[in-house]
Amino acid sequence: MPDLAWMAWTPQTGLFFVTLLCLLLLMTALAIWRPEIERIGVLGIPTTRGDRLFLSLLGAAFIHLAWLGLASGELWWASLLSLAYAAAVFRFV
Repeated sequence: MPDLAWMAWTPQTGLFFVTLLCLLLLMTALAIWRPEIERIGVLGIPTTRGDRLFLSLLGAAFIHLAWLGLASGELWWASLLSLAYAAAVFRFV
């Protein structure tokens, strides 16, 4: 097994990567069972589920970075805000 001591593998880091893996597996299963249909939402561009997942992950990264730079509260609030953003993206974009 390779030496993974160079990276700070904390439970939070492991949870992050496991969550990403589960999201990718879920999106793959959904693409097989229910083929994707492009929708035009608020942005005015056609997007698929994969596009909306990418926009959600990108937005969550920016929300967390902005929270770290501008707010002094717990990071869990940024995570909750990111989940609300992702729900809005999947619903309205």
